[in-house]
Amino acid sequence: MDYRKTNAPSNTVTRDMMKLSGDTGNVYETVAIIGKRANQISVEMKQDLEKKLQEFASYNDNLEEVFENREQIEISRYYEKLPKPTLIAAKEYEDRKVYYKNPAKEKNNL
Repeated sequence: MDYRKTNAPSNTVTRDMMKLSGDTGNVYETVAIIGKRANQISVEMKQDLEKKLQEFASYNDNLEEVFENREQIEISRYYEKLPKPTLIAAKEYEDRKVYYKNPAKEKNNL
C-alpha cells in the first residue's frame, strides 16, 4: 500500500479496542499485529526518505560550502506531515488490508 495516498488521520484517534479486536478475539494480538505492521511501514518510509535525501548528499568536507537546500527542507517537511506509521497501520487493519496469521493457533487446530 502506498502510504502517501492513505486516508489515515494525521492526528491521534481514540478507538474502541474491543470492537477493533473482533477478528482475533484478543486485544493483545490485535495490538501486536498493528504494531508489527507499523514497524514495516516505518522502515519503508525511512528508506524512501533516505533515498530521496541521498540525491542532495554532499561528500565535500568543506565547511564553507554548507548551505540550506530548499528542496531538501521541503522533502523533510512533507514526510513530517504524513500520518504516523501507527495511524496508517491501524487504518489498514480497520479496512481489513492487513494479512496476518498466527502459527500457534494453526498448529492447535491440526
